[in-house]
Amino acid sequence: MLNRELVRRTEEFLKQKFDQAIYLNEHPQDKAYRLEHTYRVANIGRRIAEREGFDETEMVIACLLHDVAYCEEFGENGWQEHGRRSAHIARPFLRSLSLAEERISDICYGIAIHVDEKAGFPGENTPFALSVGDADNIDRFDVYRIHEALSNDAFLEKSRQEKTEYVAKRLSRLRQLRELPLGTPTAEELWKARLDFQITFFQKLADQLERSQSVLER
Repeated sequence: MLNRELVRRTEEFLKQKFDQAIYLNEHPQDKAYRLEHTYRVANIGRRIAEREGFDETEMVIACLLHDVAYCEEFGENGWQEHGRRSAHIARPFLRSLSLAEERISDICYGIAIHVDEKAGFPGENTPFALSVGDADNIDRFDVYRIHEALSNDAFLEKSRQEKTEYVAKRLSRLRQLRELPLGTPTAEELWKARLDFQITFFQKLADQLERSQSVLER
């Protein structure tokens, strides 16, 4: 059962932090994307929690706060550190929700490790904590990211040969990533479904490119 009041307060906190961010306010598209991504991760996390028997409210809160450090200016290692910074920012807010200290620790540990599996403070790789990063990664390989990758990589501006090579590399990487172990059976099921969709998409694209320069032998 989702505690809507605690979720509402978390959403307000997150949006307030983003509203105070100089970079995000100067780049409204990035701000909109970061918030949209956060909500997608929260919904994936809730689905994992429902099926694995975790506390849904705690998981949604953890996912909502996993990127809260985007409210800060990133330095040289800003992206690498943003999980740990997010945990640091989240901890006092979580205490204001009157959550049990052990649950705050698990939430913060999950937030901290979601970038590079390093927290910077003691903790345990519980299935709950691992699920924060799992939800983040699952979103990173959902449908939206296909469009984002092709757009960012200027796919339409490439030659046919460059497109063919690009797609081949994507397929190789996706097939490797498909076997990545995740923290729960639910996450692994969702992960493989996302990767299978992308593999199917890029395989169809590869087939189309192959048919784009000559009449093939049957």
